[in-house]
Amino acid sequence: MRVALIGLGRMGRVHARNLAGRCRSAELAAVADADAGMAEAAGAEFDVPWTTDSGALLDDPTVDAVAVATPTAAHADLVVRAARAGKHVFCEKPIALDRPATVRAVEAVAATGVRFQIGFHRRHDPDWVAATRRIHAGEMGEPYLFRTSLRDMKPPPVEFLAGSGGFFVDMTIHDLDTARWMVGEVVEVAAYGTALADPAIGEIGDLDTALVVLRFESGALGVIDNSRAAGYGYECSTEVMGRSATVRIDRPQHRHYQWLTPDGATYGINRDFEERYPLAYAEEMEAFARCVRDGTEPAVTGLDALAAFDLATAADLAWRTGRAVPVVPERRDGGVVYSFAGQA
Repeated sequence: MRVALIGLGRMGRVHARNLAGRCRSAELAAVADADAGMAEAAGAEFDVPWTTDSGALLDDPTVDAVAVATPTAAHADLVVRAARAGKHVFCEKPIALDRPATVRAVEAVAATGVRFQIGFHRRHDPDWVAATRRIHAGEMGEPYLFRTSLRDMKPPPVEFLAGSGGFFVDMTIHDLDTARWMVGEVVEVAAYGTALADPAIGEIGDLDTALVVLRFESGALGVIDNSRAAGYGYECSTEVMGRSATVRIDRPQHRHYQWLTPDGATYGINRDFEERYPLAYAEEMEAFARCVRDGTEPAVTGLDALAAFDLATAADLAWRTGRAVPVVPERRDGGVVYSFAGQA
């Protein structure tokens, strides 16, 4: 499968490297970016054609699929255009900055029948996949507590955050998707946030640290803690407790050795998501290629992205109002979407 990559920021380059060398079932066909210098440099690095015109790639009959890794504001339009051009689509999360645009993209894909996979990479990480498989097999019994932490070492530039959709849509959305995947649907969301680590983030009305509390349809509870400014490194860990077992996913080490002296033990901690998830990012693109080849549904669909977006906006509303937000999971079309009072 020949995949054209649109967007050559940090995530775009991760996908470019995987498509150019680590993915067995797909190849990098071409790259595009609005910045001609970035596009030309990537074209030279990966020995593929480059352009600043994404439409040229959508019109190219030799391109089977596109991977969208542009800034979020451009995602939905590219998804719609690609689907109408008959291209299968891999899209970074979130699909859009607002719900109507997200729905428009999901409906456009459904109308054309192309495959549409979202970049929630934990669904392809070996640790999370193995743990979730055992939970769904009933080995833990009924889960009753979900806890997860996602912490970046330092925040991105304020200019990026101003167009990111806000803390919950840009960051917590990963944990909300993980919660649904591992434990089930949610019926209530509460959220608390602050911007004490970096006051400049607070000045644009956003957060650098937040806590989200979930109540699941099953009666289980969930706690999510997120920080953009942990300082010590990158951390992503999850724990699910059940009646007969507990699973804990926590791999902070960048390299799997410790240095031991009489003064103590040290090890190199992950500094960012690229160091933690090389296997997941490669596997999600491989999985995308397989679902296109085999005609199967992706592991994480546009409706999954819409559900996570709904929960993220419920968390944002809960933070802004200081009140827990009841949410209603509505099952339809092979997926789930959420509704709640005050939903935009």
